[in-house]
Amino acid sequence: MAYRQLSRRVILGLAAAFALAAPALSTPTINAPAPAFQAIDQEGRARSLAEFAGKTVVLEWTSDACPYSHKHYDSGNMQRLQAKATRSGVVWLTVMTDPPGVSGYMTAEQVRAWMTKVGSHATAVLLDADARVARAYEARTTPHMFIVDKAGRLVYMGGIDDRPYTDPASLRGAKNYVALALADLRAGRPIAQPVTRPYGCSVKYAP
Repeated sequence: MAYRQLSRRVILGLAAAFALAAPALSTPTINAPAPAFQAIDQEGRARSLAEFAGKTVVLEWTSDACPYSHKHYDSGNMQRLQAKATRSGVVWLTVMTDPPGVSGYMTAEQVRAWMTKVGSHATAVLLDADARVARAYEARTTPHMFIVDKAGRLVYMGGIDDRPYTDPASLRGAKNYVALALADLRAGRPIAQPVTRPYGCSVKYAP
């Protein structure tokens, strides 16, 4: 009996020690280092956040099966924002997390065709069917937007704007949080609204 109690204490002690030694999973926190990631893009290239050190990076979650994403793409709103950002040296990474078997999933070939069809100005599209990038950033909706500054800090996360509707007409007069955050960064100002509520379709996570 004493031996069993001792063994149980040893096992619990070892478990506690391993728990303390295990690295904690980072969560996205404003003004903290942005979660690192690695993913394959539409051309089959391995991309990582470290690759873009010293540059401002925008992460945009999207799904071609989502009417909220369609609002921004069918109207050209997302592409105009991408084009303006990338012209100023910003790296724009569109992320597709839909897994196989889910509406919205695309192969690399299909993503390339989709980029041509919509006229995407993204630097690259990350194929995140295993949801590793989505889990690192706790992405919840399409669209869900994140901005990483040149120092590698997460400085914005939330919605693209303040109009959580699918009707393209709602874009008139919308407050575009991403455009405003990028303008603040360029001007060297603190971002006025670093966290907002994302809206859209739920991100579909692989099991």
